Amino acid sequence: MITFGNQTHPADGNASAILCRSEEVASLTARPEIKVEVLGFGQARDDLAFMPAAPIEAAKRALAVAGIDIQQVKAIKTHNPFAVNDVAFAKAMNIDVMTMNNYGCSLIWGHPQGPTGMRAIIELIEELVINGGGYGLFTGCAAGDTGMAVVIKVSDR
Repeated sequence: MITFGNQTHPADGNASAILCRSEEVASLTARPEIKVEVLGFGQARDDLAFMPAAPIEAAKRALAVAGIDIQQVKAIKTHNPFAVNDVAFAKAMNIDVMTMNNYGCSLIWGHPQGPTGMRAIIELIEELVINGGGYGLFTGCAAGDTGMAVVIKVSDR
């Protein structure tokens, strides 16, 4: 059974990232040869306690904004407080669930709310760097009925 009553306290962590213009990156990073772009963002809501569906729609919206389809995505990270979230996502997107979250997911961190999304996006960027670049998708749920997603691209500068 999925409920929205087992969320952790929102003060259990924090994370941040600096977004800036491409020409400002060299002074802020140890790896200026790597280019990371945010290409699309999506949000969605579903009925209360049906949150596994919300990240699916959010991801579809983010992919549409980015102008790509799921087959072009090289790495997927999710915030999945329940394993069923990833199963539902993989089924809806017609992908293999075993290709997602290659370096772990939020389940292994005890479902922290604060840093979950940013940590996953940083891990997604690292995975794409290791694999030579490409498109990445992060999607996740929150508060029992909302979903968010972002599409990024990692390439050489």
